[in-house]
Amino acid sequence: MGFRLTVNSAKRATRTLWLLLLVSLSVCICVCGASSPEEDSAMENIVTEKKAEESHRQDSADLLIFIMLLTLTILTIWLFKHRRFRFLHETGLAMIYGLLVGVVLRYGIHVPRDISNVTLSCHVNASPATLLVNVSGKFYEYTLKGEISANEVDDVQDNEMLRKVTFDPEVFFNILLPPIIFHAGYSLKRRHFFRNMGSILAYAFLGTVISCFIIGLLMYGCVMLMKQVGQLDGDFFFTDCLFFGAIVSATDPVTVLAIFNELQVDADLYALLFGESVLNDAVAVVLSSSIVAYQPQGDNSHTFEVMAMLKSFGIFLGVFSGSFALGVATGVVTALVTKFTKLRDFQLLETALFFLMSWSTFLLAEACGFTGVVAVLFCGITQAHYTFNNLSPESQDRTKQLFELLNFLAENFIFSYMGLTLFTFQNHVFNPMFIVGAFLAVFLGRAANIYPLSFLLNLGRRHKIRSNFQHMMMFAGLRGAMTFALSIRDTATYARQMMFSTTLLVVFFTVWICGGGTTQMLSCQRIRVGVDSDQDNSMSIAEGSERRSTKQESAWLFRVWYNFDHNYLKPILTHSGPPLTATLPACCGPLARCLTSPQAYENECQLKDDDSDLILTDGDISLTYGDITVSTDATGAHTSGGPAGASAGAATSDELDRELTYGDHELVMRGTRLVLPMDDSEPPFTDPHHRLRM
Repeated sequence: MGFRLTVNSAKRATRTLWLLLLVSLSVCICVCGASSPEEDSAMENIVTEKKAEESHRQDSADLLIFIMLLTLTILTIWLFKHRRFRFLHETGLAMIYGLLVGVVLRYGIHVPRDISNVTLSCHVNASPATLLVNVSGKFYEYTLKGEISANEVDDVQDNEMLRKVTFDPEVFFNILLPPIIFHAGYSLKRRHFFRNMGSILAYAFLGTVISCFIIGLLMYGCVMLMKQVGQLDGDFFFTDCLFFGAIVSATDPVTVLAIFNELQVDADLYALLFGESVLNDAVAVVLSSSIVAYQPQGDNSHTFEVMAMLKSFGIFLGVFSGSFALGVATGVVTALVTKFTKLRDFQLLETALFFLMSWSTFLLAEACGFTGVVAVLFCGITQAHYTFNNLSPESQDRTKQLFELLNFLAENFIFSYMGLTLFTFQNHVFNPMFIVGAFLAVFLGRAANIYPLSFLLNLGRRHKIRSNFQHMMMFAGLRGAMTFALSIRDTATYARQMMFSTTLLVVFFTVWICGGGTTQMLSCQRIRVGVDSDQDNSMSIAEGSERRSTKQESAWLFRVWYNFDHNYLKPILTHSGPPLTATLPACCGPLARCLTSPQAYENECQLKDDDSDLILTDGDISLTYGDITVSTDATGAHTSGGPAGASAGAATSDELDRELTYGDHELVMRGTRLVLPMDDSEPPFTDPHHRLRM
């Protein structure tokens, strides 16, 4: 009996122990189950941090590639300049280095595929820019990076690496283009630019439109031929051909101009090429946006309609004029701020304000629906004409050097990226027929721009654009940064992808062949080099009458403007020019005293005007050379005189022209003295009869 009780007690104890064990296990399972999401979340955070760190390292390595490209380009440029090797410019060299790096990234580096990548099919009607994905109750946000062709799905990792070195096109428009365009306007030699203003406007506006339509029509014929022979795999409309004509009509002869500047080629030829390229970039941008805005009524958006064409033309005029006004207004505001504040006492703040106001012009124009290229170009011209005079000497040097440096780096970065993109861009469409047609159309479009317009312009010019100048301008119509930026901005369709691929080849050819052959072309056309940029080839020092006629020709077009600018705008916006109290009517005395700065009275006798040679025939002018005073009226007649005891040998017209060209001199106009500095590169002129007053 006692044994039976003991056995039963043992059984009950065993059951109790098993029950307790099961309860404990259940509790442990519950606890573990409750803590597993937290552990999973912690693990996911660790993985995410590692991926972010890897992505950061990859981005740093990609930027390092471009920094090393620029560094290598600079060192090679130094070697070329040291050896006086002019066949290859730095832009062409940057493109070669970009090509080499692109080949290595495309074919030399392979990233192992991550087996955790899973591709699932999902049928949607459009490609959303942002995608929310539900993974086990958690939502993840994904952004659209671009399209991947079906045969490249297995190489997602390699595509990801190539996409890392492919920048957003907006980077070019908002960061790299503004300093390039602003520097073009800020460093513009306004004297030579305005002297050839009529011809430059004709080439830039009318010539660009002619080139656009010639190229568009020829390419449309090429596309029709491709369609007939079955070489066209997608839609390509006439508006696409016109758009292609607009973007490749933007010339960028940076290589030629650099060689021109180094060799000191004729100033008028330099001004024609530089002025055309500066304005024609702006025209091409507005023209391309107007073509994109072409939208006829009805379902077919590619039919010809007169009202739609007129609307696009109105958009062209409105966008260009609005951008022009916005750029000038920003420059005027900056000039007023720098004039009526004491910022010149704090050079760092002054330079920073100038930089930010100039850059914001581009972004403001784009945000308002205008074109930032046009706005920042004319902002640069306005800043150079007005604001520059209000800056302290330190800020003047800083702003010049700052934008020159930014222009150099941005241009070489873009050309390096061009070479890289030839191999890293994943949606290239190379069609031999389209490429050959594009080269032929670009050549004929440039010829239709230069030769007919030069013939018409020569009918009204006293100093003709010679045939060798025309051939040089035809040869120097390079395509560059602007053409590339316009073509890469939209590569979504088959037509745009084909345009972009062909545009790259056009840029490569013109930069390497045309840019590299500039020196040989100058020699072949027998164009003079070693000409001082402050001289005019057409204003020979031995032809005084011809020089005076050119002054009168320039004054005929700009006399009213420079009168108004010299007497009113310069005194209002800068510290230079005659005081408004001397130019405004007496009834405006309080306003004149309010708007005239104290520095204007101090600088009344030292007006510095880079464009003063354009207004030499406006009114009576008295030139003082030591003890000799020579006066001239608007007709160009000279009278000379001097104090008692002065030499009877008065300066003749030719001597005066020689001294105007070579010497430091002072011009006294309506009580205001103009001091024109002499170029340091030119030896001073000495005359045995009299010496210039220093």
